[in-house]
Order: sequence, then structure tokens, then C-alpha cells
Amino acid sequence: MKVAIYARYSSDNQRDASIADQFRMCRLHAEKQGWQIVEEYSDHAISGSSLLRPGIQALISDATRGRFNLILAEAMDRLSRDQEDIAGLFKRMSYSGVKMFTLSEGEVSHLHVGLKGTMNALFLKDLADKTRRGQRGRVEAGKSGGGNSYGYDVVKKLDANGEPIRGHRTINEAQAEVVRRIFRDYAAGKSAKTIAFSLNRDGIAAPSGGDWGFSTINGNPKRGNGILNNEMYVGKIVWNRQRFVKDPDTGKRQARPNPESEWVIQEAPELRILDDDLWNAVKARQGENRTERDESGIADVRKMNHRRRPKYLFSGLTKCACCGGGYSAISATLIGCSTARNKGTCDNRVNIRRDELEARVLNALRTKLVDPEMFARFCEVFTQEMNRLRMEGRAGIASAEAEIEKTERELAKLLTAIKAGGPIEAIVEDMKRLEARKSELRTFLAEAEEPPPLLHPSMALQYRKRVQQLYEALQDEEEEKRIEAADILRSLVDQIVLTPVDGKVEIDVQGDLAGILMISAQTKNPAGGRGGSQVKMVAGARNYRYRHSLEVTI
Repeated sequence: MKVAIYARYSSDNQRDASIADQFRMCRLHAEKQGWQIVEEYSDHAISGSSLLRPGIQALISDATRGRFNLILAEAMDRLSRDQEDIAGLFKRMSYSGVKMFTLSEGEVSHLHVGLKGTMNALFLKDLADKTRRGQRGRVEAGKSGGGNSYGYDVVKKLDANGEPIRGHRTINEAQAEVVRRIFRDYAAGKSAKTIAFSLNRDGIAAPSGGDWGFSTINGNPKRGNGILNNEMYVGKIVWNRQRFVKDPDTGKRQARPNPESEWVIQEAPELRILDDDLWNAVKARQGENRTERDESGIADVRKMNHRRRPKYLFSGLTKCACCGGGYSAISATLIGCSTARNKGTCDNRVNIRRDELEARVLNALRTKLVDPEMFARFCEVFTQEMNRLRMEGRAGIASAEAEIEKTERELAKLLTAIKAGGPIEAIVEDMKRLEARKSELRTFLAEAEEPPPLLHPSMALQYRKRVQQLYEALQDEEEEKRIEAADILRSLVDQIVLTPVDGKVEIDVQGDLAGILMISAQTKNPAGGRGGSQVKMVAGARNYRYRHSLEVTI
């Protein structure tokens, strides 16, 4: 019996030794049963309410590949506490022919899944209720009910029994001064983006430890997050603004706002950083920004964030050569460096019209990315390399075929020796060895692959023809054809690097060789046809030399 052991702990009161203890107990049981342990999987400090755990995912993946016959754990709740998840895991393992066994329940059956799954689900609900009860008690006592906020330090205290007392905070004066600076600048009319630039320029670390962005400052007023919306800065703790529910499809938590009547608000004057006048001035300006536009005529940043922006043809493929960040829309027609615009840590301020970028890249795809002369030279070198691989491959195949013939002759001699009354045991051992070798050689010959097929220089011309057809399809009135053509064209591009040069943008189009060859090999029905088997071998693992991108500057 091949066995995989799984261990997990999630509580702050537990530690890594808990994993070691679970492994030790499971190993002892496996040894007593005479089972072979093939792998051990674990998840450290991760809740069992979801299967989005690296250890359990690796276990499931290996189980479906037949690496072991049985999963051994301390108890069912180590595998999952979610009723639906444990039932799904049991169903999947049953399909794969893998049994589940725990030290607490023994071999897991449908009855265990039903009863124990329900008990674990009730345990999670009870734990959540107790946690929220404890958080509410801390808030009503004037303490923090959750994580720490920028501007404060966590105060670590222990009670008489040595247990941690949670929720105590004290003002971090250095960070508090940064908070005051942000509020003063915003009240004076500066935008969140300008404030973020200034903080980054002065080398002040953001709450995350990295660079400041305008969203860190603006946040979301409805949810009460972001520097400008944290009421703790005026000595007020607000708890239960929102609740979290688990998405049944992804297993991830999603925030849901609670009605204001359910909020718990507690005064904490010792945590006040700002005076009421400054706080009210910022709130008044935020209210104006929600309904008015600034002098440039651009809508407030938060309103723009809520508006769905159209994606352009090469969305997500454009990169800034200066910082490596992406290019994004800064208006209806222009795109620019996102890092320069949002954080101010990049000096690239050169923008480009979206339609100009698309036209130049499409022109490069049609005319410059695969030059016929360069492609012909590539095919020549490629052919030489393939011929070398063919010679090496044929040499190995010929050698294997010759060794098989030699092995068969030796087997025939041994058979003759047996008939002549030779030492049977020694002869049988030699025959077994030769039969095993012959089996290895036949397996080698059966799996030996021919090198990739040769390319012809005319593929470059065929590529241009195919891209031209796709370009024309972009102009088609039928939306489905336009989307189809756009997807194929995007597949030809690894990335588009934009470099500012003398106030203009230089564009480096880096194309995927495999995609280019696939387009070249398809002569009909670009979306529905395939013809990819030839190209897959060209870009396969046996020929890494040609897996690089093709690049052209336009």
C-alpha cells in the first residue's frame, strides 16, 4: 500500500511542531500496518475552510496521477473543515481509486463525510461567531478590533496567565506626522496622485513598505479604507462596516457592506492624530470631488476607476522600457507609463496615441517582423541543425537496432546451451538479463522521435499573407470576426516595449517565433484550423536554440 501523509495547522496557538507531531503519529501507524510512505504534504498556518492551500492542491494533483493508493491524516478536519470541500475531495479520491484514512475516524466513508463534515462546518461557524464576539468586545472596550492601521504600533501585553491581550495600539509619531502631512496637502487642494509623488520623492515608505500610490491615499470612502477615510485618526474606532463571504466557485472571500445600523462605533480619544477642522476640510473636498470635475476637465480619479474603460488591441502587452511597468490609458486617446502617472517613481512622461501605436505595431507585424531574407537565413541554419540532430538520432537508432540483433543471437546460443544440458540456473539468469535489455531497446525505438520537419523560406511570405488577412478581418463589420482576428494577432506578440527617445516613442515589438510559424503553416481557416503539430515540434524542448523571440524596432 503506497501512502501519502497530510498534516496542517491553522491556529496561532499552534506551531510548526504540530506538523511534526502529526507526521510522527501517522508514520508510526503506517509502519505498524506495513504501508509504504511515498510522500508527505503539509500546510502551515492556513485555515481548513478552503482547499486553496498549496499542500492539499499538490496532494490532489499527485493522487489523480496515481502516485499513491491511500491518504493518511490525523483527522478529517486536517484535510478540510468545509462540508462541501470534504465531500468533493472524497468524491474525487474515490474516482481516482485513492482511499482516505485518518487516525481519528479510521477509513473514511460516506457516513463520515456526511456527519463529520456537518460537525466541522458547525465548528467553523461557531469559531467565526466567537471571533466576532471577541472583536466586538475589544472595540467596545476602546481597543482595535482587527489589523493594525498606518500611524499606529501594536502594543504587546500578556495577562496574568501569560495569554496575549489583543487590541492595544499606540501612536507611531513618525507615521502620524506623515498622516497629518497627507491631510494638510489634500485639504490645500493637492491631488492624491501629487501627494503620492511627493512622498515617494522624499523616500517615505508606504504602509506596505513599497511606493505610495494614489489608491492608498484615496481608498474607498464607503468601506472606510485608505488614509483619507480612516476615522481612527480622529479618535473613533468603527467596526463591522463589512462582512466577508466565501465565493463557492473560487473559495476566495468577498467583501459585502453591512448596513450602517449594524456598525459598532467607539470613541478612543487617546488614538487621535488629527483635529476635527482638518478632518472636516478633507471630507468636504472629497464630497466636492464626487460631483465636480477639476480644472483640466478630467473626472475625479475615483469616478474614472468605476467607469469601465475599453481595452485596446494590444492591452496588457505594452511595457515601459524605463521601469518595466505597464502602459495604460490616461485619456480616451492617449496611453502612458502607469508607474510614472500613479506613483511618480518613473521619469517616462512621453505618451503615445493608442491608434498610432496599433497602426505601427500592425505594420510591423505585416512587413517587418519576419523579413524574407532574414527568415531564409534562419531556415538555412535551422536546416543544418536539424540535419545534425537527424544524424545523431539515426546513429542512436541504428546502434539500438544492431544491439537488438546481437541480443537475439546471444539468446539463441543460450537456448542451444540449455538443450545441450548446460547449467540451467546460470543460463536462465543470463536470458532474463538479455530479455530485459532487449525490452529496453525496443522501448527506446518505439519512443524515438524524428527531428522537427524542415522549414522553407517561403513561410515568411505566407506569414505576411496571413497577417494581412487578419488585419483586413479587423475592419469586418461582424464583431465575432473582429474579436477572432484580434486574438490571433495578439498571440503573435510577446510584448511591446515603449522607449522615450527625444520626446517620441520608439517601439520594440517582440514576437513569439512559435506563433509566427503557426500562422505561417496555416493556409486556410485561421481560427478553426490548426496545423500546429509541425510548429510545436519546431519550438519543442529538443531545440531550445530557436525558442527565443524575434524582435524588431519600429
